[in-house]
Amino acid sequence: MNRNFYTTLLLSFSFSIFSISFSQDRITGELFSTRSEVIAQNGMVATSHPLATQIGLDILKKGGNAIDAAIAANAALGLMEPTGNGIGGDLYAIVWSAKENKLYGLNASGRSPKSLTLKYFKENNYKTIPAYGPLPVSVPGCVDGWFSLHEKFGNIKMSEILKPTIEYAENGFPMTELVAYYMNLSSKRFKDYPNFASTYMINGRTPKKGEIFKNPFLASTLKEIAKKGRKVFYSGTIAKSIAKFIKSQGGFLSEEDLKSHKSNWVEPVSTNYRGYDIWELPPNGQGIAALQILNIMEGFDLKSMGFGSAEYIHHFIEAKKIAFADRAKYYADMDFNEIPVSYLISKDYATKRRNEINPTKAANQVKAADIENGDTIYLTVADNQGNMISLIQSNYRGMGSGMVPPKLGFMLQDRGELFSLEEGHYNVYEPNKRPFHTIIPAFITKNNKPWLSFGLMGGAMQPQGHAQIVINLIDFDMNIQEAGDAPRIRHTSNLQPTGGKMLDGGKVFLESGFDYRSIRKLLKYGHKVGYDIGSFGGYQAIKFDYKNKVFYGASESRKDGNAAGY
Repeated sequence: MNRNFYTTLLLSFSFSIFSISFSQDRITGELFSTRSEVIAQNGMVATSHPLATQIGLDILKKGGNAIDAAIAANAALGLMEPTGNGIGGDLYAIVWSAKENKLYGLNASGRSPKSLTLKYFKENNYKTIPAYGPLPVSVPGCVDGWFSLHEKFGNIKMSEILKPTIEYAENGFPMTELVAYYMNLSSKRFKDYPNFASTYMINGRTPKKGEIFKNPFLASTLKEIAKKGRKVFYSGTIAKSIAKFIKSQGGFLSEEDLKSHKSNWVEPVSTNYRGYDIWELPPNGQGIAALQILNIMEGFDLKSMGFGSAEYIHHFIEAKKIAFADRAKYYADMDFNEIPVSYLISKDYATKRRNEINPTKAANQVKAADIENGDTIYLTVADNQGNMISLIQSNYRGMGSGMVPPKLGFMLQDRGELFSLEEGHYNVYEPNKRPFHTIIPAFITKNNKPWLSFGLMGGAMQPQGHAQIVINLIDFDMNIQEAGDAPRIRHTSNLQPTGGKMLDGGKVFLESGFDYRSIRKLLKYGHKVGYDIGSFGGYQAIKFDYKNKVFYGASESRKDGNAAGY
């Protein structure tokens, strides 16, 4: 696309900004904020679906803790928002244990099939791993993630935790607006795939907004899991059904792959940003990209630049380019690679890379460091004991691979697509290896106490979004609702963790709400600027106020959900 195209987009974009009218000006806070923060004393749940939020609250009121409530809400989201997650996908979590005064990290992502090799892709002339079908399917780690969390922290029985979702799956629930929209889009791709229609469609179409949707197959699957535990999913009848189905479709995921799967407890990693410790999980996820961006941005006076200014947006984009160049090269499964995590998130490295940024010119090419030795749902819960959990779960590419095992009620993920087929790459495909992952939970502590549990879903938007949330809160003094509702910046390029080089400076997409004067200045700096909808992620957050002993909850308007407490 040429420069004139982007200029045309921007002119139309600017006119739409100036024509925005508000039904009512807010009396307090930022005009872009959709609502006030939710405030409660005893517990808080924030998810992307109101019924899932209520389920989490009910679990808290019945004596469950934050971890129990998070599992219950996640199970509900797999039923109610299958366009972003489900038990066919993976899970990551950061948990604050009040009893131990400590953060824990869980990597519940699955591995590639042991019998599928790089040689297979080469011999069959694959340049990349397909997005859909049986080949990108990796072991689904979600269920094992639930049980790993529950065994370490759970307070009530798993049968009680899964009961609300089982009842909704059997009796039905009304479809929400955004999920109905995305299910309809998915059906255009998957309607002819085996078992999709019998699981997700009603009379030849997906459910519309307000229609009652049931998933009796998923109800039966969850009953088996509630009764028999993780073993039925990974070595019992469910595992056998998954493996048999994938084999029939020409895939490689086997009973042995499922049986040998296990989640891993990992140490979260952090950087200090202006007195706050920002926590992410180490690779195979992309969380440290947010830390790299923040380290670079800490060297600039962002407050003086101002939110929405061309100067701020420019410096943010340039910092993102640097972090994502390293992401493309280094972020990968640490069981297979020596990843220089400590150096990548160090202040010294940030200073070195910060000096590469031209304050008035967009970089057309950014390389990774030479270092010696690489749609989704998010939810967060806090309880009255002081426990907090930041949890993210996904199938990738919305609903996933299109592979729906018969009568199980869920679709398998396609995370294997994110492997590289470039020999020697950190993220090159290997058997029994975890692919590069986009989903990342986040957490902030201050003075060694929990301050904020948050996340922002949306593929490569996630680390960019995490960094913007932190900057909005700390540099621009927004509250947690405003920080999520503020218009966002998303930069894209063709530099991906599957291999390749950056050919140009990429493209900048801005949500409505940024001033056209800033956009015009960005064009003068050399940025290619356009606009988009639906690609800026979805955010949830819970903050604890130590002075008043209350929780603040936030859930933004880009999704169907809400935050609620009691």
